[in-house]
Amino acid sequence: MAIPSQKHDVFQAIADPTRRQVLKLLGEQEMPVTVISGHFPMSRTAVSKHLRILADAGLVKERKVGRETRYRLDAEPLMELKRWLAFYERYWENKLNVLKRFVEADGEDSNNLFPSLAVMDDSEKTD
Repeated sequence: MAIPSQKHDVFQAIADPTRRQVLKLLGEQEMPVTVISGHFPMSRTAVSKHLRILADAGLVKERKVGRETRYRLDAEPLMELKRWLAFYERYWENKLNVLKRFVEADGEDSNNLFPSLAVMDDSEKTD
């Protein structure tokens, strides 16, 4: 199945805090622009522009119900973001594991874990 060309990528779409909040709202239920705009201190036109960017990135789907257009979250494009972040997660995990070992060392073995933080012993001190 061919993936439609996207005018905005997922990273650009979620860069704006208003659009992230819109996604959060739509994650709870499908809504028309009138309801969505009621959650923001901006015009319905401004909210519609945010929705267009989210739709261009594939994060929001539209559905006509009578004369009303309803919007819903399509979280599938967020998998790209998840895969990108997964690469960097190993660095965070490593730092957290080192911190855990340090805290669990209870001070006695911490010099072995972090030699650069070790206190100089009497033979290294100079007066």
